[in-house]
Amino acid sequence: MAIEFERIDPYRVRIPMQGGMRVPGLIYADEQMLAVIATDDSPKQVMNVAHLPGIVGHSLAMPDMHWGYGFPIGGVAAFDAEAGVLSPGGVGYDINCGVRLLHTALHRDDVRPRLEPLSLALYQAIPCGVGSRSQLDMRKADLCDVLEGGAHWAVANGFGTAADLDVIEEGGRMGGADPGKVSDRAKDRGRPQLGSLGSGNHFFELGYVAEIYDPEAAATYGLELDHVTLLIHSGSRGLGHQVCDDALHTTLAAAKKYGIELPDRQLCAVPLGSPEADDYFAAMACAVNFAFANRQVMTGFARAALEKFFACDAAGIAARLVYDVCHNIAKWEEHQVDGRARRVCVHRKGATRAFPAGHCDVPGRYRHVGQPVLVPGDMGRYSFVLAGSEGAMRESFGSSCHGAGRRLSRVKARKLAERRPIFQELRQRGVFVRADSKATVAEEIPEAYKDVADVVDVVHGAGLARKVAKLVPMCVVKG
Repeated sequence: MAIEFERIDPYRVRIPMQGGMRVPGLIYADEQMLAVIATDDSPKQVMNVAHLPGIVGHSLAMPDMHWGYGFPIGGVAAFDAEAGVLSPGGVGYDINCGVRLLHTALHRDDVRPRLEPLSLALYQAIPCGVGSRSQLDMRKADLCDVLEGGAHWAVANGFGTAADLDVIEEGGRMGGADPGKVSDRAKDRGRPQLGSLGSGNHFFELGYVAEIYDPEAAATYGLELDHVTLLIHSGSRGLGHQVCDDALHTTLAAAKKYGIELPDRQLCAVPLGSPEADDYFAAMACAVNFAFANRQVMTGFARAALEKFFACDAAGIAARLVYDVCHNIAKWEEHQVDGRARRVCVHRKGATRAFPAGHCDVPGRYRHVGQPVLVPGDMGRYSFVLAGSEGAMRESFGSSCHGAGRRLSRVKARKLAERRPIFQELRQRGVFVRADSKATVAEEIPEAYKDVADVVDVVHGAGLARKVAKLVPMCVVKG
């Protein structure tokens, strides 16, 4: 069945209610982007999500959307506290996959002549690749502390300062975590991986601030033109994957018990407030905290590597955390729905929180300009820093895009990259890439992704977030 799209304006497309849809669908995309989006089943997934009980507003999708498990990647949905559901597919396998940005005192001219050895130093400092193991010797008792403490555990153990915690979503620690709700299998998978990058689209990127669009917000965030930046993109590793896998089995059976009709088995969901929902939320919060700790530990590794490489102390490098945002998460928030404040459970899967100026959950130092929104691109072009806007609170439950979004499957990307000298191609662009696997780099070639500038232009034009700065990569570490 062909999907009917109703163009609202240059940046928005509505999918009208039909069949069992309880709300309309709303996709943020211009005409060119919609043509790419319509080539996979992600718009159908937007419609499927709209069938779930208790959904309010719209079933939403950001311009970086593409097909995912159950929910589309780039999907956002909010569910009423009394009538709604919690869906592991609306969070995803890599719970709290997220990205953090650091800004340094280094100038790009200090770095450019030494990129090759510097990229090697960073690659050696951060464990990466499929099944990569951390440098830490993590006991089971320590892991439980991590699952409850998140980035606070990492800071207490020497991997940062209290100043870092002020600029992490949720303060670096999500409440409600109960390690007792995490299976032994998940703990066994996560314990050797804390402080490791992983594989796939995860990366560590050293770049610089190439353009500034909003001088006030950039100054507030401490971004300076031509200064070196660090982006770290990773999540909860094998622990989060197992938490999701465990929950999918439980909720699929429970959905039948509660009489929830699903247009797709991958959308398995349970009523908010049910024992199954409470158990998943407690385990999910543990995985969220593991991911916060994971990025914090890697930040410690990166800072130490830079200090050693440049023979400077911490003050000389001044690698200051700008912000850390989650991508795959479900959270309790208060939003205006149909003209009144309602407590809702917001699922963001491949989407980023984008709270505006004045919101109490924006760090105090940023509150007058809005929350930083970090939007990484592909490893050959650029990434962006945005600021959350009031428009996001009005219509997307305070959400924005999270990246460029795939336009080619990994299989198609590998085929396109076959026999091409990808590392040399990227080096000709001025980007040194270090990777544990050539296959991973082939899957992640720039052509596999949409141009993140186009994605950001849609978000900016729709009023969900405004452009602050552009970052250009110089070296990238991949799994």
